[in-house]
Amino acid sequence: MAKAVEDTRFATPKPLKSHGPARIIAMCNQKGGVGKTTTSINTAGALAEYGRKILLIDFDPQGALSAGLGINSHDTVTIYDLMLDRTIDPKTAIQKTSHPNLDVIPANIELSAAEMKLVNEIAREQILSKILKQVSADYDAIIIDCQPSLGLLTVNALTAAHGVVIPLATEFFALRGVAILEDIISKVKEGLNPALQLDGILATMVDSRTLHSREVLDRLVEAFGEKIFKTVIHRTVKFPDATVAQVPITEFAPKSDAAEVYRTVAKELVARGCVA
Repeated sequence: MAKAVEDTRFATPKPLKSHGPARIIAMCNQKGGVGKTTTSINTAGALAEYGRKILLIDFDPQGALSAGLGINSHDTVTIYDLMLDRTIDPKTAIQKTSHPNLDVIPANIELSAAEMKLVNEIAREQILSKILKQVSADYDAIIIDCQPSLGLLTVNALTAAHGVVIPLATEFFALRGVAILEDIISKVKEGLNPALQLDGILATMVDSRTLHSREVLDRLVEAFGEKIFKTVIHRTVKFPDATVAQVPITEFAPKSDAAEVYRTVAKELVARGCVA
């Protein structure tokens, strides 16, 4: 197979002389099936390939991110354990992946009980923030893969984050929830995290062969302008295949268009100042 053509709109990130403190990014959308986990894994893999030290936080009870990187999320310390017991050192929960510079704090179905368990906690919205501050110095970026919900876990992620990336499938139903999510981001910014900003909206699952997909992409650009990433993610079987192989696309099919597009996402994040 021929090597994919490199997207030259953004410069290749220069090597870093030192690492940390991390900028924290929440991959967030209350709608499921829009590519949050795929984007978290593959953006992290591309950034790691460029020499950035990346920590992924699996913050979805489904544990798809952990499974997608071959990480054991059972019989081990998870993000749920850290949230319930603040005496646990977060570094004990960090697991290495097969991909250099890429680590994970896993999650499993137990995380679904967190909202009920934490409902009476003081400053319950700030629990994740306090956990991540203890490991931030060791990484260049921390990416939180949020669950498809706007409950307490997502508010925790937004309170901990410096920026939000919204993966958004190019279908009309996906557009409807963006205004609600923007309102939640504004409320968290106002009441809990003044530093929070929208890093951008990333169009995913684009099928340029269909009029519907092209029309939604045009509406996104019309509505959100510069907030839309110039990079778009097209549909391809390479992504589920990489998930089955339990590695980022940049490792599974390094010469593919799918790998190259996530390298471009990584480069655009650096160009936007979202990652060092």
